[in-house]
Parts: sequence; C-alpha cells; structure tokens
Amino acid sequence: MNISLPPGVFDIIPLDENELWRSSYLWNFVEATIRETAAEWGYQEIRTPIFEKTELFLRGVGEGTDIVSKEMYTFQDKGDRSLTLRPEGTAPAMRALIENRLDLKNPVQKLFYIQPMFRYERAQAGRYRQHHQFGVEAIGIKSPYQDAELIDMIYTLYRRLGLQDLSVKLNSLGDPESRKRYKEVLIKYLESHREKLSNDSKERLTVNPLRVLDSKAEEDQPIIENAPSILEFLSDEASMHFEKLKSLLTELSIPFTIAPRLVRGLDYYNYTVFEIVTNSLGAQNSIAGGGRYDGLIKSLGGPDLPSCGFGTGMERIIQTMLKQSTFPVERPAPLLTLIPMGEAAELLSFKFLHLLREKGISAEMEMGLKKVGKAMSRAEKNGSKYVAVLGETELETQKFRLKEMETGEQFEVNFESALRILLLQKESASYERLWANLNSPFQSDVEKEFFLKKMNQSITCTNEASSNLKIALEKMQEIFDKPSQ
Repeated sequence: MNISLPPGVFDIIPLDENELWRSSYLWNFVEATIRETAAEWGYQEIRTPIFEKTELFLRGVGEGTDIVSKEMYTFQDKGDRSLTLRPEGTAPAMRALIENRLDLKNPVQKLFYIQPMFRYERAQAGRYRQHHQFGVEAIGIKSPYQDAELIDMIYTLYRRLGLQDLSVKLNSLGDPESRKRYKEVLIKYLESHREKLSNDSKERLTVNPLRVLDSKAEEDQPIIENAPSILEFLSDEASMHFEKLKSLLTELSIPFTIAPRLVRGLDYYNYTVFEIVTNSLGAQNSIAGGGRYDGLIKSLGGPDLPSCGFGTGMERIIQTMLKQSTFPVERPAPLLTLIPMGEAAELLSFKFLHLLREKGISAEMEMGLKKVGKAMSRAEKNGSKYVAVLGETELETQKFRLKEMETGEQFEVNFESALRILLLQKESASYERLWANLNSPFQSDVEKEFFLKKMNQSITCTNEASSNLKIALEKMQEIFDKPSQ
C-alpha cells in the first residue's frame, strides 16, 4: 500500500507539467527575487524554529483569533511542554529579537523571513495547511514613512515578478484610545443585529468585536457594510499618521482605496493595516497583508519598540503569476551535455565536466554509455544549449564538435576553446544587459568618467583579465567618445 500525503499539503518537485506552480525552478526564481529586493530595502534574514512554546501565540496572536482558537497545530512533547507549529511569522520574529537582544546592537532592526507556516484550515485554492510565507518586520521606527516603505517594497516586488491589476486596501485602527471609543459604539451596533449574525460572529462579538468586521459569512455582509467606521473615531495623532501615509502613497503613484472595515485577522494590529489585492483571483483576491503593531514587543516581555510588517503567501504569488501569464523565467537547463562513447571517453568527459563546473558552467554528462540517439533526445528534452559527442577520434585529436541544439550548427573546437566559448555564452546575458544599459549615450561627462574608472579598476584587479573583457572595455570607450545629449 502506497503512503500518500495528508490533506492540505503538497510536494515541490523539479517540474510538474500538470500543476506548474509546484515546480521548484519557479519557487527558486521567486525566492531569489525576494532576497534581492529585501537586500535593496535594507532587510536582513532571520530564521526561527518551526515550533515554539504555545504561550507565544496565545499572547502574541490573541486567544480570540481564529488562528489560536481553531487553526493551530498544538501538541505536548515528552517533557509535557505545550508546543505549537508556527502559524505565523511575526510573533516568533519578535521573540527572537527579545531573546537575542538585537535591539541592544541596533534599536532599528529590519528583518525578513521565507518560512513555512502551519494552520489547520479548510483546504482550498491558494490556502494550505502548510503554506510558505515571505514576511518582513521593521522595528524601532514609528513613522508613516516606515509604513509607506513597507507598502512600496511589496508593491515593487510584485511588479518585478510581473503581477498586474494590483491595488492597496488601506485602513487605520488607531491608537488604544481610538479603538476603545470605537469598540463601545461598534458593540452597541452589533448587539442590535445579534440575531442576524452568523454563529461565528456571535461568538466573536463576545470575545473580540472588531473581528466581526473580518467575517466572510454571507449573512454578515449587510450588517458589516452599514457598521460605523473606525476612521470617525481616530485621535488627532492617529489621523495625522494616516493622512501622511496616504499622501506618501500618492507621491509614489501606488493605487489605494480606503477600506474602513479592514481589520486583519490578528489582535496585535494598531494604526495602519493594509492588504494588497489583485482583480484576477476572484473572491479570494488578497495576496498580502500587514500593518503596524507597536505594542507587540512589549506584550511579549521586551522593550517598548514600535514595529510594523507584512506577510505574503508564496503559493498565492506563484499561482497569480501563472494565472496572469506573466512568469518572466525559463526552466534552468544545462549549457552543455557531454555524450561519451567508450570507457576512456567517459573518463575524459568526467574530468572535463569537473573543470566546467569549477568555472561555474552548468553541464551534464550521460553516464552509463547510452546510445547516442537516446542521449541526444534526453539532452534536447532537458533544454541543453550545446551537445558534444566524445569517442576514440576525439581522444586522439583532443578536439570535438560542439553542436548548438537550437540551430543545428556545429564547429570543431579543442577543450580550451570550448571552455572559453562556454564562459562567453554563460556571460552573454550579462553583456546583453550591459549593452542595453549603454545603448543610449550618457547624459553627462561625470557619468562617463565614473563608469570608465570603475571598469578600469575591475580589470586591473583581475589577475587573469581575459581578452574579451579588454575588447568590451574598448567598445565602451567608443560609446563614451560619443557626444553627450
């Protein structure tokens, strides 16, 4: 009897032609783009354990939330400790900050993580019992500029990944005093409609009335739509914070709409809350959410530091990219596949394969002395750009024919020439990007001189400066000599 996966989880495999979003090369591309973007915004990676003490989430997320009351994977270990698989990333990150005293090293911390989360919820499209999340935490700055930076960061990331039809849903939950005044009015309003509320919302009304506004139950929607807006109860400080944030997003040309009933699903939020939505996902159109949670660190026993952040599901990102047909990446393929004929050729190919990989060239070798036809078919299926067959003749002459699979063109090379050609081929994309950037004349002599100086330094510092780099520099010099616009 085969053992299959439990409900709500999935494998990520090299290539899944039926469910392309489960292909690891797509995940690798998205993760690399995330890491590059996070570094540009000044965020450093943090990794926390998969399980934490249950108390962390009771205090950090809130006992009245669906996550804590219905969705957590909690168990007793052999030491009779109550532990929980991580359902979200913010509380563990704050625990790590407190426990490792990161605030003493620098009171301003900008952290990010890419980690699996675990929630026992109804499995549906885009939602899983183990899902993967990219999240950031900005700690130590209480400013609408910090809130705007977060939204700018995730919005820019989505644009880099090719996502379309994006918009920000924005709200403010104000400070504790604002929320206290609002809750009194909201409870009175909801109590007048209690009989019409869903059973979940009746329970939430008792435990955490703001969470009623987050209900997706159909019978709750007319009541929620006519509920009083928290924006009418903001203090002067909270109102100024919110107005400044809106003006900053306008300056950055980031589209947003005010969503006065947006509260998010966690108890720790205050001031700013937001979601990023796309119109191509139907009812489940939210792909990211976040906001400010200034009191969270203090509630967990740490210093009173302001903080804010966001989280976005990796599954949602990849599925949205594929649905919008905007995936800007091809499946990785070897640059060269070697096909040896005979044991001596196999050994030579293996040694050349080692040299290629030492130089950073993606290469493969057919092992087991397969027939040439089958080996060629496999190389073509794997997307190999070049193929070379090595036999007795190639051993004697130390030359072989390098075949370009796309064009069928073949040319005879020795091993040294092949290495140089493949190195140039590997770097061709970088050269193409460079020429594209240099395609239009520089706008000033300062730009020309700065770039030329840096290129000269780069080549001078390279012990084995290749002739092709020198040629590239000469071509750049020709471009520099053109008159500025």
